[in-house]
Amino acid sequence: MNIYSKFLKTFLDRIVALTTMIILSPILIITAILIKIDSPGKIIFKQVRIGKDEKEFSIFKFRTMKEKIRDDETDKERITKLGYNLRKFSIDELPQLLNIIIGDMSFIGPRPLYPKYLPFYTDREKLRHTVRPGMSGLSEVLGRSYLTWDEQFEYDAQYVEKLSFLLDLNIFFKTIPIVFNANNVIVDGRIDKLDFATYRSQLK
Repeated sequence: MNIYSKFLKTFLDRIVALTTMIILSPILIITAILIKIDSPGKIIFKQVRIGKDEKEFSIFKFRTMKEKIRDDETDKERITKLGYNLRKFSIDELPQLLNIIIGDMSFIGPRPLYPKYLPFYTDREKLRHTVRPGMSGLSEVLGRSYLTWDEQFEYDAQYVEKLSFLLDLNIFFKTIPIVFNANNVIVDGRIDKLDFATYRSQLK
């Protein structure tokens, strides 16, 4: 583990996250108001994810779905028109700046996933949990939701092995055009539509 990943990364993350929250505060406030007007429910959506050292934490996002009315109602059916656009431009992810300030996340790192996936990782794939999860990562800029699970986790492992300030900077600048060019974003899941636990269970 180098000096950057051990000390500087978290410090820089928190400083930049706090500064970004202040700069983007008008957007955050306007988005919160629009969500409240658009449909009943909480403004912030919280969900348990796995972070560094396989510890659970609550990830924060702007709510993009209406409350469930029918038991058979799918997540795709529940996404509001506003929520669709928030996801398309990754605005729903902005509350994760608070996760970074708290210390649960980083700007760059493997995306945090569900606790139910833990039994299905290989030893190499578990490398993703030796660093803080990120808002964006190597797999995000190399394919995002169009990658297979195996490809995503291999990129995550490579990121951990090569972790450096220059790599993080490179991923950060590659993330910017991806966010603004939202034409190919899949807002309701992955291209393969497969839950990871289901995918690995099918291989057994």
